[in-house]
Order: sequence, then structure tokens, then C-alpha cells
Amino acid sequence: MALRGVWQLQKLIVSYCDWGGSSRGIRAFMETHLPMFKENNPQLEVVTELTRGQHPHLKGLYRNHNQRVICVKNMTPEDILLHATRLRNALGRKVVKLRTRHVTKHPSAQGTWTTALEF
Repeated sequence: MALRGVWQLQKLIVSYCDWGGSSRGIRAFMETHLPMFKENNPQLEVVTELTRGQHPHLKGLYRNHNQRVICVKNMTPEDILLHATRLRNALGRKVVKLRTRHVTKHPSAQGTWTTALEF
């Protein structure tokens, strides 16, 4: 995703094994979908990395120095393309869990309204 017109994903590392069965889908992805993915995303540096004896994964390196790693073992090439697209569209921020469903700058002095309110 672009933040103020700048794509946040700088580098996508595609790590695979040339022998393992769990890398079968990513090897097919590299033959069929990866050239078109590179062509459609010229702002993105895509690197393939051979790591023997390891399960395949996608690693996204973002401009804010965060990284996200997604394991893609035994996935189809279409699922791997979906995960690569999600990495490209992400901002690279850490996921923050909200404490409450109601977020406001000025909380009520009387308390939050609930449906279980009794008179």
C-alpha cells in the first residue's frame, strides 16, 4: 500500500528449496506468476533465495525497518500470489490490539453506554 504516494514494501524475498516437496507450489509460482508480479510492480525489488532443507517462505522488508514473514509450505501458486499481494499492500506496521471496541479522544464522564443498562 502506498502511504503518501510511496510504496512501503521495499523488498520481497522468495525463499524456497529445489528438492523438498513442500516447495512444489512456490517453484510453480516462480515459473508462472512471479515474472508477471515483477512486471506489475516495478517499484518492488524481488529476490529469490535458495535455502535447501527449509520450508518455503515469503519475507517482506518495509521502509520502516519492519519485516513480515509468511510460511507458504504446501500452498498452491494462486495462494502464494495472494499472500505476496497482501505483503505488497500492507503498510508494515505492527498489529496493535485494541483494548476496547469504543475508541474516543474524549471519554464520557458518565461511562460508556451498554445494552445491559437497568433503570
